[in-house]
Amino acid sequence: MRAPAGRGRLPAFTTTAPRAAPGTARATRGTALAARGTALAARGIALAACCAALAACSALGAAAGPSSDPAVTPAAATRAAADRPGSPAAVPRHPVGRLGSFWVGTRWMTFTEPAHVGVTGAHLPPRKLLTQTFYPLKARPSATTPPARGPFPLLAFAPGFMQCGRPYSRLLRGWASAGYVVVVVNFPHSDCKAGSAATESDMVNQPGDMSYVITRVLALSRQRRGLFAGLIDPREVAVTGQSDGGDTVAALAANTCCGDRRVSAVAVLSGAEWPPMPGRYFARRPVPMLFAQGSADVINWPGCSVELYRGDPAYLRYYLDLFGASHTGPYWGSNQYERVVLRASLAFFDRFVLRQLAAGPAMRRAGDVRGVSVLFSHGAGRLSGGRCDN
Repeated sequence: MRAPAGRGRLPAFTTTAPRAAPGTARATRGTALAARGTALAARGIALAACCAALAACSALGAAAGPSSDPAVTPAAATRAAADRPGSPAAVPRHPVGRLGSFWVGTRWMTFTEPAHVGVTGAHLPPRKLLTQTFYPLKARPSATTPPARGPFPLLAFAPGFMQCGRPYSRLLRGWASAGYVVVVVNFPHSDCKAGSAATESDMVNQPGDMSYVITRVLALSRQRRGLFAGLIDPREVAVTGQSDGGDTVAALAANTCCGDRRVSAVAVLSGAEWPPMPGRYFARRPVPMLFAQGSADVINWPGCSVELYRGDPAYLRYYLDLFGASHTGPYWGSNQYERVVLRASLAFFDRFVLRQLAAGPAMRRAGDVRGVSVLFSHGAGRLSGGRCDN
Protein backbone atom coordinates (compact mmCIF):
# COMPACT_ATOMS: atom_id res chain seq x y z
CA MET A 1 0.00 0.00 0.00
CA ARG A 2 1.57 3.22 -1.10
CA ALA A 3 1.46 6.59 0.59
CA PRO A 4 -0.23 8.94 -1.89
CA ALA A 5 0.88 12.52 -2.17
CA GLY A 6 -0.84 15.43 -3.82
CA ARG A 7 0.29 17.25 -6.94
CA GLY A 8 -0.65 20.72 -5.73
CA ARG A 9 -0.09 23.69 -7.96
CA LEU A 10 1.18 23.36 -11.49
CA PRO A 11 4.03 25.52 -12.80
CA ALA A 12 3.00 29.00 -13.88
CA PHE A 13 1.89 29.18 -17.51
CA THR A 14 4.27 30.85 -19.93
CA THR A 15 4.07 31.34 -23.68
CA THR A 16 7.10 29.13 -24.20
CA ALA A 17 7.39 25.44 -23.52
CA PRO A 18 7.32 25.03 -19.72
CA ARG A 19 10.38 23.78 -17.88
CA ALA A 20 10.75 22.38 -14.40
CA ALA A 21 11.56 25.03 -11.83
CA PRO A 22 14.65 23.80 -9.95
CA GLY A 23 14.77 24.29 -6.26
CA THR A 24 11.13 25.23 -5.86
CA ALA A 25 9.51 24.17 -2.64
CA ARG A 26 6.64 21.75 -2.54
CA ALA A 27 3.43 22.68 -0.79
CA THR A 28 1.87 20.21 1.62
CA ARG A 29 -1.72 19.37 2.24
CA GLY A 30 -1.72 17.22 5.36
CA THR A 31 -5.20 15.77 4.74
CA ALA A 32 -5.53 12.36 6.41
CA LEU A 33 -6.79 9.37 4.44
CA ALA A 34 -8.53 7.07 6.90
CA ALA A 35 -9.34 4.53 4.19
CA ARG A 36 -5.70 4.01 3.37
CA GLY A 37 -4.17 5.00 6.68
CA THR A 38 -1.84 7.40 4.89
CA ALA A 39 -1.42 11.13 4.68
CA LEU A 40 -1.91 13.30 1.61
CA ALA A 41 0.92 15.65 0.80
CA ALA A 42 0.99 18.28 -1.92
CA ARG A 43 1.30 17.15 -5.54
CA GLY A 44 3.22 19.86 -7.08
CA ILE A 45 5.66 22.67 -6.85
CA ALA A 46 5.03 26.22 -5.74
CA LEU A 47 4.23 28.63 -8.52
CA ALA A 48 3.43 32.21 -9.29
CA ALA A 49 -0.28 33.06 -9.27
CA CYS A 50 -2.10 32.33 -12.52
CA CYS A 51 -4.32 35.41 -12.37
CA ALA A 52 -3.80 36.16 -16.04
CA ALA A 53 -5.29 32.88 -17.15
CA LEU A 54 -8.77 34.34 -17.59
CA ALA A 55 -7.71 37.60 -19.19
CA ALA A 56 -9.56 36.49 -22.29
CA CYS A 57 -12.84 36.92 -20.41
CA SER A 58 -12.94 40.54 -21.55
CA ALA A 59 -13.61 39.26 -25.04
CA LEU A 60 -16.79 37.49 -23.96
CA GLY A 61 -18.43 35.76 -26.86
CA ALA A 62 -15.92 37.04 -29.44
CA ALA A 63 -15.04 34.74 -32.31
CA ALA A 64 -11.38 33.82 -32.57
CA GLY A 65 -9.39 33.15 -35.71
CA PRO A 66 -7.41 29.99 -36.34
CA SER A 67 -3.88 29.36 -35.19
CA SER A 68 -0.97 30.22 -37.47
CA ASP A 69 0.00 26.55 -37.27
CA PRO A 70 -0.84 25.10 -40.71
CA ALA A 71 -2.16 21.98 -38.99
CA VAL A 72 -5.08 23.91 -37.53
CA THR A 73 -5.66 26.48 -40.26
CA PRO A 74 -8.72 25.75 -42.44
CA ALA A 75 -7.85 24.89 -45.99
CA ALA A 76 -9.14 27.33 -48.61
CA ALA A 77 -11.09 24.58 -50.32
CA THR A 78 -13.10 23.75 -47.22
CA ARG A 79 -13.79 27.29 -46.04
CA ALA A 80 -14.83 28.63 -49.46
CA ALA A 81 -18.30 27.13 -49.27
CA ALA A 82 -18.70 27.65 -45.49
CA ASP A 83 -21.84 25.52 -45.44
CA ARG A 84 -23.50 27.85 -47.95
CA PRO A 85 -26.92 26.39 -48.84
CA GLY A 86 -26.95 24.99 -52.34
CA SER A 87 -23.18 24.98 -52.66
CA PRO A 88 -21.74 21.70 -54.00
CA ALA A 89 -19.10 21.85 -51.29
CA ALA A 90 -21.79 22.03 -48.62
CA VAL A 91 -22.68 18.36 -49.20
CA PRO A 92 -20.87 16.72 -47.57
CA ARG A 93 -20.16 19.33 -44.92
CA HIS A 94 -16.67 20.19 -43.74
CA PRO A 95 -14.94 16.95 -42.74
CA VAL A 96 -15.39 16.44 -39.00
CA GLY A 97 -12.37 14.81 -37.42
CA ARG A 98 -9.75 16.52 -39.58
CA LEU A 99 -7.49 19.22 -38.14
CA GLY A 100 -8.04 22.61 -39.70
CA SER A 101 -11.47 21.92 -41.16
CA PHE A 102 -13.08 24.84 -39.33
CA TRP A 103 -12.41 28.30 -38.03
CA VAL A 104 -12.93 28.49 -34.27
CA GLY A 105 -15.13 30.75 -32.13
CA THR A 106 -15.26 31.08 -28.35
CA ARG A 107 -17.97 31.82 -25.83
CA TRP A 108 -17.88 32.17 -22.04
CA MET A 109 -20.86 30.97 -20.00
CA THR A 110 -21.52 30.48 -16.29
CA PHE A 111 -23.77 27.68 -15.09
CA THR A 112 -25.04 27.47 -11.51
CA GLU A 113 -25.27 23.93 -10.22
CA PRO A 114 -28.05 23.75 -7.60
CA ALA A 115 -27.34 22.74 -4.02
CA HIS A 116 -27.19 18.97 -3.72
CA VAL A 117 -25.70 16.07 -1.80
CA GLY A 118 -22.25 15.18 -3.14
CA VAL A 119 -20.78 11.74 -3.72
CA THR A 120 -19.27 11.70 -0.22
CA GLY A 121 -22.62 12.51 1.40
CA ALA A 122 -21.69 16.13 2.08
CA HIS A 123 -24.33 18.80 1.47
CA LEU A 124 -22.96 21.13 -1.20
CA PRO A 125 -24.17 24.71 -1.68
CA PRO A 126 -24.83 26.03 -5.22
CA ARG A 127 -21.67 25.87 -7.35
CA LYS A 128 -20.91 28.46 -10.04
CA LEU A 129 -19.15 26.83 -12.98
CA LEU A 130 -17.43 29.19 -15.39
CA THR A 131 -17.00 27.57 -18.79
CA GLN A 132 -15.26 28.50 -22.01
CA THR A 133 -16.53 26.88 -25.20
CA PHE A 134 -14.55 26.54 -28.43
CA TYR A 135 -16.80 25.72 -31.37
CA PRO A 136 -16.60 25.39 -35.17
CA LEU A 137 -17.55 28.51 -37.11
CA LYS A 138 -19.46 28.69 -40.36
CA ALA A 139 -16.95 31.02 -42.00
CA ARG A 140 -14.05 33.34 -41.31
CA PRO A 141 -14.35 34.80 -37.79
CA SER A 142 -16.16 38.09 -37.29
CA ALA A 143 -18.41 39.58 -34.63
CA THR A 144 -21.44 38.06 -36.36
CA THR A 145 -20.14 34.74 -37.69
CA PRO A 146 -22.49 31.96 -36.54
CA PRO A 147 -21.45 28.43 -35.65
CA ALA A 148 -21.09 25.93 -38.47
CA ARG A 149 -24.05 23.68 -39.17
CA GLY A 150 -24.13 20.83 -36.64
CA PRO A 151 -24.54 18.53 -35.00
CA PHE A 152 -20.96 18.08 -33.78
CA PRO A 153 -19.40 15.87 -31.11
CA LEU A 154 -18.94 17.32 -27.62
CA LEU A 155 -15.62 17.22 -25.78
CA ALA A 156 -15.58 18.40 -22.14
CA PHE A 157 -12.16 19.36 -20.77
CA ALA A 158 -10.98 19.50 -17.13
CA PRO A 159 -7.89 21.69 -16.48
CA GLY A 160 -5.23 21.01 -13.86
CA PHE A 161 -5.02 22.45 -10.35
CA MET A 162 -5.18 26.27 -10.28
CA GLN A 163 -5.55 26.37 -14.06
CA CYS A 164 -8.17 27.47 -16.56
CA GLY A 165 -8.17 26.84 -20.29
CA ARG A 166 -5.58 29.36 -21.45
CA PRO A 167 -2.42 27.24 -21.09
CA TYR A 168 -4.08 24.47 -23.09
CA SER A 169 -5.40 26.75 -25.83
CA ARG A 170 -3.54 25.11 -28.71
CA LEU A 171 -4.96 21.70 -27.86
CA LEU A 172 -8.44 23.12 -27.32
CA ARG A 173 -8.44 25.08 -30.58
CA GLY A 174 -6.96 22.13 -32.44
CA TRP A 175 -9.80 19.84 -31.39
CA ALA A 176 -12.38 22.53 -32.23
CA SER A 177 -10.81 23.10 -35.65
CA ALA A 178 -11.54 19.43 -36.35
CA GLY A 179 -15.24 19.89 -35.65
CA TYR A 180 -15.54 19.22 -31.92
CA VAL A 181 -17.42 21.52 -29.55
CA VAL A 182 -14.89 21.80 -26.71
CA VAL A 183 -16.16 22.97 -23.31
CA VAL A 184 -13.60 23.86 -20.62
CA VAL A 185 -15.01 23.45 -17.10
CA ASN A 186 -13.33 25.74 -14.55
CA PHE A 187 -13.86 24.27 -11.09
CA PRO A 188 -15.04 26.66 -8.37
CA HIS A 189 -12.47 25.73 -5.70
CA SER A 190 -9.41 24.89 -7.79
CA ASP A 191 -9.35 26.99 -10.96
CA CYS A 192 -7.01 29.83 -11.92
CA LYS A 193 -9.10 32.36 -10.01
CA ALA A 194 -9.23 30.49 -6.70
CA GLY A 195 -5.92 31.92 -5.47
CA SER A 196 -4.87 31.01 -1.93
CA ALA A 197 -8.27 29.43 -1.29
CA ALA A 198 -7.63 26.71 -3.90
CA THR A 199 -7.90 23.20 -2.54
CA GLU A 200 -7.61 19.71 -3.98
CA SER A 201 -9.99 18.39 -1.34
CA ASP A 202 -12.88 19.48 -3.58
CA MET A 203 -11.73 17.20 -6.38
CA VAL A 204 -14.22 14.55 -5.25
CA ASN A 205 -16.97 16.90 -6.47
CA GLN A 206 -15.42 17.74 -9.83
CA PRO A 207 -16.71 14.71 -11.79
CA GLY A 208 -20.20 15.86 -10.83
CA ASP A 209 -19.39 19.34 -12.12
CA MET A 210 -18.36 17.84 -15.46
CA SER A 211 -21.60 15.85 -15.73
CA TYR A 212 -23.68 18.89 -14.84
CA VAL A 213 -22.03 21.04 -17.51
CA ILE A 214 -22.54 18.30 -20.09
CA THR A 215 -26.23 18.24 -19.17
CA ARG A 216 -26.59 22.00 -19.49
CA VAL A 217 -24.74 22.26 -22.79
CA LEU A 218 -26.80 19.45 -24.30
CA ALA A 219 -29.93 21.27 -23.13
CA LEU A 220 -28.79 24.41 -24.97
CA SER A 221 -28.31 22.34 -28.10
CA ARG A 222 -31.87 20.97 -27.85
CA GLN A 223 -33.34 24.46 -27.94
CA ARG A 224 -34.85 25.67 -31.20
CA ARG A 225 -33.10 29.04 -31.00
CA GLY A 226 -29.84 30.29 -29.61
CA LEU A 227 -26.15 30.20 -30.45
CA PHE A 228 -25.81 26.51 -29.71
CA ALA A 229 -29.21 25.32 -30.98
CA GLY A 230 -28.73 22.03 -32.81
CA LEU A 231 -24.95 22.28 -32.46
CA ILE A 232 -24.20 19.06 -30.53
CA ASP A 233 -24.94 15.39 -31.13
CA PRO A 234 -25.91 13.96 -27.70
CA ARG A 235 -24.74 10.51 -28.83
CA GLU A 236 -21.18 11.77 -29.33
CA VAL A 237 -19.77 12.88 -25.97
CA ALA A 238 -16.21 12.50 -24.69
CA VAL A 239 -14.19 13.93 -21.81
CA THR A 240 -10.53 14.69 -21.25
CA GLY A 241 -8.43 16.43 -18.64
CA GLN A 242 -4.88 17.03 -17.47
CA SER A 243 -3.22 16.51 -14.06
CA ASP A 244 -5.96 16.95 -11.42
CA GLY A 245 -8.31 17.30 -14.38
CA GLY A 246 -7.04 13.92 -15.56
CA ASP A 247 -7.86 12.46 -12.14
CA THR A 248 -11.32 14.01 -12.48
CA VAL A 249 -12.14 12.41 -15.84
CA ALA A 250 -10.56 9.09 -14.81
CA ALA A 251 -13.09 8.96 -11.97
CA LEU A 252 -15.87 9.96 -14.35
CA ALA A 253 -14.96 7.03 -16.59
CA ALA A 254 -13.82 4.32 -14.22
CA ASN A 255 -14.93 4.93 -10.62
CA THR A 256 -18.26 3.62 -9.37
CA CYS A 257 -18.81 6.94 -7.57
CA CYS A 258 -19.09 9.10 -10.60
CA GLY A 259 -19.84 7.30 -13.86
CA ASP A 260 -21.61 9.13 -16.68
CA ARG A 261 -23.09 6.75 -19.26
CA ARG A 262 -23.31 9.48 -21.90
CA VAL A 263 -19.52 9.50 -22.25
CA SER A 264 -18.20 7.27 -25.04
CA ALA A 265 -14.42 7.88 -24.74
CA VAL A 266 -11.97 9.37 -22.21
CA ALA A 267 -8.44 10.74 -22.55
CA VAL A 268 -6.49 11.04 -19.28
CA LEU A 269 -3.52 13.38 -19.72
CA SER A 270 -0.96 12.79 -16.94
CA GLY A 271 -3.61 11.70 -14.46
CA ALA A 272 -4.06 9.10 -11.74
CA GLU A 273 -6.47 7.40 -9.41
CA TRP A 274 -7.38 9.91 -6.69
CA PRO A 275 -7.49 8.02 -3.35
CA PRO A 276 -10.17 10.17 -1.63
CA MET A 277 -12.68 9.36 -4.36
CA PRO A 278 -15.43 7.15 -2.93
CA GLY A 279 -16.27 4.01 -4.82
CA ARG A 280 -13.98 1.62 -6.69
CA TYR A 281 -11.94 2.04 -9.86
CA PHE A 282 -12.48 -0.39 -12.72
CA ALA A 283 -15.16 -2.40 -10.94
CA ARG A 284 -16.74 -2.70 -14.37
CA ARG A 285 -15.44 -2.41 -17.90
CA PRO A 286 -15.11 1.28 -18.86
CA VAL A 287 -15.41 2.99 -22.23
CA PRO A 288 -12.26 3.22 -24.38
CA MET A 289 -9.54 5.17 -22.56
CA LEU A 290 -6.31 6.84 -23.69
CA PHE A 291 -3.59 7.56 -21.10
CA ALA A 292 -0.91 10.09 -22.11
CA GLN A 293 2.16 10.47 -19.90
CA GLY A 294 5.58 12.11 -20.00
CA SER A 295 8.37 9.78 -18.92
CA ALA A 296 10.21 12.64 -17.14
CA ASP A 297 7.15 13.84 -15.22
CA VAL A 298 7.99 14.29 -11.52
CA ILE A 299 4.58 15.71 -10.54
CA ASN A 300 2.38 12.89 -11.81
CA TRP A 301 4.85 10.02 -11.82
CA PRO A 302 4.68 7.70 -14.86
CA GLY A 303 3.78 4.87 -12.49
CA CYS A 304 0.43 6.57 -11.87
CA SER A 305 -0.59 6.43 -15.51
CA VAL A 306 0.80 2.91 -15.86
CA GLU A 307 -1.33 1.90 -12.86
CA LEU A 308 -4.44 3.17 -14.66
CA TYR A 309 -3.47 1.50 -17.92
CA ARG A 310 -2.74 -1.84 -16.27
CA GLY A 311 -5.83 -1.65 -14.05
CA ASP A 312 -8.21 -0.99 -16.94
CA PRO A 313 -9.88 -4.33 -17.76
CA ALA A 314 -11.11 -3.20 -21.18
CA TYR A 315 -9.42 -4.36 -24.36
CA LEU A 316 -9.74 -0.89 -25.90
CA ARG A 317 -7.15 0.96 -23.83
CA TYR A 318 -4.11 2.89 -25.00
CA TYR A 319 -0.95 4.34 -23.45
CA LEU A 320 0.91 7.20 -25.14
CA ASP A 321 4.46 7.23 -23.77
CA LEU A 322 6.14 10.62 -24.32
CA PHE A 323 9.91 10.20 -24.05
CA GLY A 324 11.54 12.76 -21.75
CA ALA A 325 8.40 14.93 -21.48
CA SER A 326 7.54 16.86 -18.33
CA HIS A 327 4.20 17.24 -16.57
CA THR A 328 2.88 20.17 -18.59
CA GLY A 329 5.11 20.30 -21.66
CA PRO A 330 2.97 17.98 -23.82
CA TYR A 331 -0.15 20.07 -23.24
CA TRP A 332 0.99 23.69 -22.96
CA GLY A 333 2.30 25.81 -25.84
CA SER A 334 3.65 24.40 -29.09
CA ASN A 335 6.29 21.69 -29.17
CA GLN A 336 6.89 18.22 -30.58
CA TYR A 337 5.07 16.53 -27.70
CA GLU A 338 2.01 18.77 -27.94
CA ARG A 339 1.72 18.02 -31.64
CA VAL A 340 1.83 14.28 -30.95
CA VAL A 341 -0.79 14.56 -28.19
CA LEU A 342 -3.08 16.66 -30.40
CA ARG A 343 -2.98 14.30 -33.36
CA ALA A 344 -3.08 11.05 -31.37
CA SER A 345 -5.92 12.19 -29.11
CA LEU A 346 -7.91 13.50 -32.05
CA ALA A 347 -7.55 10.18 -33.84
CA PHE A 348 -8.62 8.44 -30.62
CA PHE A 349 -11.78 10.56 -30.39
CA ASP A 350 -12.46 10.13 -34.10
CA ARG A 351 -12.26 6.37 -33.68
CA PHE A 352 -14.39 5.95 -30.57
CA VAL A 353 -16.68 8.99 -30.60
CA LEU A 354 -17.24 9.39 -34.34
CA ARG A 355 -16.68 5.66 -34.96
CA GLN A 356 -14.38 6.27 -37.90
CA LEU A 357 -12.59 2.99 -38.59
CA ALA A 358 -9.75 4.69 -40.47
CA ALA A 359 -8.88 6.63 -37.33
CA GLY A 360 -7.45 3.49 -35.70
CA PRO A 361 -4.40 3.31 -37.99
CA ALA A 362 -4.18 7.12 -37.88
CA MET A 363 -3.88 6.98 -34.10
CA ARG A 364 -0.99 4.55 -34.41
CA ARG A 365 0.79 6.74 -36.95
CA ALA A 366 0.30 9.83 -34.80
CA GLY A 367 1.52 8.15 -31.61
CA ASP A 368 4.56 6.33 -32.95
CA VAL A 369 7.13 9.05 -33.60
CA ARG A 370 10.77 7.98 -33.59
CA GLY A 371 12.63 9.41 -30.62
CA VAL A 372 9.53 11.25 -29.35
CA SER A 373 6.75 8.84 -28.43
CA VAL A 374 5.25 5.40 -28.77
CA LEU A 375 1.62 4.26 -28.53
CA PHE A 376 0.87 1.01 -26.70
CA SER A 377 -2.52 -0.67 -26.82
CA HIS A 378 -4.70 -3.38 -25.29
CA GLY A 379 -2.57 -3.62 -22.12
CA ALA A 380 0.61 -4.45 -24.01
CA GLY A 381 3.89 -2.57 -23.77
CA ARG A 382 7.07 -2.80 -21.74
CA LEU A 383 6.22 -0.11 -19.21
CA SER A 384 7.88 0.19 -15.84
CA GLY A 385 5.29 0.77 -13.12
CA GLY A 386 7.58 2.49 -10.64
CA ARG A 387 6.34 4.82 -7.92
CA CYS A 388 3.03 6.65 -7.88
CA ASP A 389 3.15 9.44 -5.30
CA ASN A 390 0.07 11.17 -6.64
